[in-house]
Amino acid sequence: MSNESSFFQRIMQGSLVLQILIGIIAGVALGTLMPSAAEFVAIFGDLFVKGLKAIAPILVFVLVMSSLANHRKGQPTHMRPIVGLYIVGTLAAALVAVLLSFAFPTTLTLVTNETTLAAPQGIGEVLRTVVYKMVDNPVKALGEGNFIAILMWSIGLGLAFRNASDSSREFLSNAADAVTTVVRILIRLAPIGIFGLVANTIATTGFAVMAEEYGKLLAVLLSAMLIIALLVNPLIVFLKTRRNPYPLVLSCLRESGVTAFFTRSSAANIPVNMNLCKKLDLHEDTYSVSIPLGATVNMAGAAITITVLSLAAVNTMGIEVDFLTALLLSIIAAVSACGASGVAGGSLLLIPLACSLFGISNDVAMQVVAVGFIIGVVQDSAETALNSSTDVVFTAAAEGKWKV
Repeated sequence: MSNESSFFQRIMQGSLVLQILIGIIAGVALGTLMPSAAEFVAIFGDLFVKGLKAIAPILVFVLVMSSLANHRKGQPTHMRPIVGLYIVGTLAAALVAVLLSFAFPTTLTLVTNETTLAAPQGIGEVLRTVVYKMVDNPVKALGEGNFIAILMWSIGLGLAFRNASDSSREFLSNAADAVTTVVRILIRLAPIGIFGLVANTIATTGFAVMAEEYGKLLAVLLSAMLIIALLVNPLIVFLKTRRNPYPLVLSCLRESGVTAFFTRSSAANIPVNMNLCKKLDLHEDTYSVSIPLGATVNMAGAAITITVLSLAAVNTMGIEVDFLTALLLSIIAAVSACGASGVAGGSLLLIPLACSLFGISNDVAMQVVAVGFIIGVVQDSAETALNSSTDVVFTAAAEGKWKV
């Protein structure tokens, strides 16, 4: 019994990246060598997608409500420029992702019967849809995955709970921790789910189609992240400080980004960033607050992921998107990205929120989420590296001085 328990613990505590790689390789092998057998393991992929579909509405509802309810009042005024840079950087990342998605549109092979989706007739129709969805019954919204209503109700209740007793707010915090724990357990099952998804996809469409689709999608994602890291962030720093930004930016990428790339966790990289801030001779009273805050709300990489994958779903469904509608998507992605922290694959679980703007069902959106997990071996690592290194970049830029 102890040996079985020890084996289970090793599996749960092992490298998720390595396990996902093994799942992908095993899925490719099975789908290529024994395509007739792939349909029997497809159930693992279906169960994984259904699990994501079930937990995502609860995750968004509880995390947003708890975050607002437990927000500390009276934040020091010197944090305002840092928060402003976080917001500008995240929104800029979403806009870059929109532009690249327009320039290099991607589509995916999904299992869907929704071939008659009507395209929104411009920004007016999208806004009307958003407004109508906002006032939906919260219980119904949770059951049907209406993420717009879930977001609005969680914001309203979160603000209301800010005046509640400490015990009530602590309960919400504990509830958020509990849901996060369940999500982490589900994410640990991703290798098995991805094994089934990849095997079934290879058997159905062939390896060449999958490699072409996923390769192009990953190229758009990584290109957007590189543009933000090497062009947009330095521009923001220069406009803020009028100093050469590249010594700072490259130092942060080297000392923070590389570590974050392999840990794939902004929270785990907080000590690394704290030490880097000290090395840059930044003020401790500032970075002791801005770095943990940045690990929560500075999510440029997540905004890119949400935008690119959502627009891939839009292109797959044949929906025409005008510029203003895409601009609205980028804003939604930027706001949603701020709630994507603390959970592995958190940005992927917020894709249905963006997809709901275009009337794309949860069934389709969750298949896109599953694709995100397949390419996440590289995408999530790059996303975390961008997010975490940018925390230090903007902290130093707001302070206006640093030693490299």
